Amino acid sequence: MAGGFIVLAVVFRSRQLTSVPRGLQNVLETIVEGALDFITSITGNREQANKFFALVVTIFFFVLFSNWFGLLPGVGSIGLNEVEEGRTVLVPFFRSASADLNGTLAIALVSVIGTQIFGIATIGIFKHAAKYINFRSPVMFFVGILEAVSELARVISFSFRLFGNVFAGEVLLIVVLFLVPFIAPLPFLFLEVFVGIVQALVFALLTLVFLTMAVTDHSAAH
Repeated sequence: MAGGFIVLAVVFRSRQLTSVPRGLQNVLETIVEGALDFITSITGNREQANKFFALVVTIFFFVLFSNWFGLLPGVGSIGLNEVEEGRTVLVPFFRSASADLNGTLAIALVSVIGTQIFGIATIGIFKHAAKYINFRSPVMFFVGILEAVSELARVISFSFRLFGNVFAGEVLLIVVLFLVPFIAPLPFLFLEVFVGIVQALVFALLTLVFLTMAVTDHSAAH
C-alpha cells in the first residue's frame, strides 16, 4: 500500500507539469486544493493548514485503504492452518492493518507523537511542556496531570475505536457470507465501504483538531 503511494508520487513528479493543469494533474490539484480549504476551515489559518496537510492527508488515505483492503476477496481468509494450544487456527497470508490491533496502535502512535512534535516545533519545548507540568497553582498542576493522561488515553481510544469498527465489520461479513452466500452480503459490503470512509475521516479530523490544540500557546491567553 505504502509502495503504491510512493510509485504514484514518483510517476506524477516525473511528468511534465503545466501551469494550466490537464488530466491527472487537474484531478490531483483539485483534490489537494479541496483538502487544503477543508483543513483551513477547521484550523482558521492557511499557514497551519499547509503544515498539517501532509500528516493529516497521509493518515486519512492510509487508514481508508487499510479499511478497504480487508474487503478484498481472500484477504484474511486465505492462509495456513496452524495448531496453537491444541486447536487449529487459520493464519492468513494477508490481513488488513486496521483489523489488527498492532496496526491501529502504530497509526495512533504516529498521530499522537506527530502532534507532540508539531507542538514543540511551533511554541517551543518549555511552553509545550508547561501544558503537562505546571507548578503555578495546585489547580494548574492537576490540570497538567489530566492533560498528560488524556494524551495516553488518545492512543488507546484511537487504536481500539478503529480496530473495533473494522474487525467487527469483517466478522459480520464472514457470518453473513456463511449463512447466505449470495446477494444478501452486498448491502453489508457497501455499508463497510461507507464505514471505512467514516472511520478514516474521523481519525484524520481528530488528528487535525489535536494538532491545532497542540500549536496553541495557552500561556499567551492568560
